[in-house]
Amino acid sequence: MMNSQALTTAPAQRAKSLPVRAVEAMSPQQLAFFRNLLDAKRASLLRAAHETMSHLQEFEPTSDVSDRASLEEDHFLEFRVRDRERKHLHAIDEALARIQDGSYGICEQTGEMIGIARLLVRPTATLSIEAQEQQELTRKMQPLKHRS
Repeated sequence: MMNSQALTTAPAQRAKSLPVRAVEAMSPQQLAFFRNLLDAKRASLLRAAHETMSHLQEFEPTSDVSDRASLEEDHFLEFRVRDRERKHLHAIDEALARIQDGSYGICEQTGEMIGIARLLVRPTATLSIEAQEQQELTRKMQPLKHRS
């Protein structure tokens, strides 16, 4: 059981302090694979952001009100997509930092290995499937607690 100090420590710090069996640790080749995968995703997002900015800077004069409204809606949607990608870029940078500091692939909540299969699907994952499911269940139950 964790002491009260461990509960107040940030999850990432807590995960680093929990034991992980050496046989579960990722090999240097696996870490290199995920580093390359994350670097490629990062480069792709940066290219897309640059293309969007170039596109948005192009001036498309129009006197038609409906065309202008449609253009503004397109720009709004592009900004929303870019904002989502900006958040994903931040998650990628954090994953690359975890590779660098040796905590990549370790669940922030339990300290256990996340699992290669999960990381292949979501290389920025910080929680194991079990911890993620528990977090989602807890989140779903919170509104029920407020209904007294």
